[in-house]
Amino acid sequence: MPVPAATAEPVSLSVNETVEDRKDRVCVIGAGTSGLAMVKNLREAGVKVDCLEREADLGGNWNIQLPCSRVMASTHLISSKKQTEYLDHPMPEDWPEFPSQRLVLDYLRSYADRFGLRENIEFGAGVRRVTRSEGASSSPDGWLVELESGQRRRYGRLVIANGHNWDHAFPAWSGRVDASAPFEGVELHSGEYKSPNAIAGKRVLVVGGGNSGCDIAVECSLHAAATRLSLRRGYHFLPKFYRGLPIDAVGEKLLRWRLPLGLRRLLARAIIYLVQGPRHGTGLPRPDHKLFETHPTINSQLIYQLRHGDLEVRPDVERLTSSGVRYVDGNEEAFDAIVYATGYRLSFPFIDNADLNWRDGRPRLHLNLFHPECDDLFVLGMIQPDSGQWGLVDRQARLVTQFLLASEAGAPAAKSFRQQKRAADSAGPIRYLDTPRHRLEVEHFSYGRRLDREWRRLRRAIRQ
Repeated sequence: MPVPAATAEPVSLSVNETVEDRKDRVCVIGAGTSGLAMVKNLREAGVKVDCLEREADLGGNWNIQLPCSRVMASTHLISSKKQTEYLDHPMPEDWPEFPSQRLVLDYLRSYADRFGLRENIEFGAGVRRVTRSEGASSSPDGWLVELESGQRRRYGRLVIANGHNWDHAFPAWSGRVDASAPFEGVELHSGEYKSPNAIAGKRVLVVGGGNSGCDIAVECSLHAAATRLSLRRGYHFLPKFYRGLPIDAVGEKLLRWRLPLGLRRLLARAIIYLVQGPRHGTGLPRPDHKLFETHPTINSQLIYQLRHGDLEVRPDVERLTSSGVRYVDGNEEAFDAIVYATGYRLSFPFIDNADLNWRDGRPRLHLNLFHPECDDLFVLGMIQPDSGQWGLVDRQARLVTQFLLASEAGAPAAKSFRQQKRAADSAGPIRYLDTPRHRLEVEHFSYGRRLDREWRRLRRAIRQ
């Protein structure tokens, strides 16, 4: 059942301000992996939608030609293609298990072309500001969206889908934060690192043991004069393959077999030992947490480079020196370049945090998706799953769409869902480390099943 349409008319606010009324439409901000899924689901349901994209092309993070991209030329998916793809748009069978960023962009373009999504995307339409629009009675009446061009529009519903891996985070001691830091070399964030050309022949320190940090450290070890990897703590490193199968496909089987968490941890530790052997001789510190309590780091080349001596591990950094760094153990080392693989800040600069129900460093949303009080605001893709993301984002998008349709139909299930989203979310099956990096972490299997369950319930309500 499509959302009823209304005629768009300019509404005069003052002599100098005119707002185009598009309250019959949903505004989606961003044409990356999340925004594309949202537009596709809304279009299929007959809902009018405008997708506002600041850049000149779609793809967001995966389009390396765009200023917003945070991938490097050699980037491949960390999750396998079957665990990553959209629900109804499979990646080609003859593609590798972990496609490159070039293939990923081809995939996203084919998704947009297959479902006609470009018709709804406005490129070069950056959003400057989003505020609550008030009606005649000073009650909330949609969203006022101001574009960077100065154009102003009023939309009935708003979906934020611009991603959360764009606002670089740096350690407090870095020269990118502390202007008085004495280091005379080059400092890059992992999102700014594009190819080994920037570090060839240099002494390089990579800070951070996540997937980006390990990928960059391995690449630097092949091109730099010397490469060191600084780790704040010990991590569990998973191989990309086990007996020819992607490691996340193996994990998916264990989840579908309903094996308890303790047994899955035992089997995963056995796989790690069989593939990688003991840690002795690698310099890697022992993890201070259980397997799966942090976002998985998947890399089959890290151990190889460590055991060949082309890469060495170092402890956390205490501070910068003029020639390099001083570690927390008191030792110092000289470097020409430092690459910070230290993640991203969660931020939405075009909207007030209060409108997002911001609490404890992040928006507090039901299922990381629905505002607990507002029925016209959604944030798509604000998750960090332990496997592929786009299938989950697709599930989020179809749930949002079904909620809008059920609400328009006056279905009792929509009222029940409103009550549900106002209650506190129950904890997932895994307790993650209490760090900024894990504020958005979700266990993909249980999270996906929950999205599916709610979607089916709302869909049945509409069909009755």
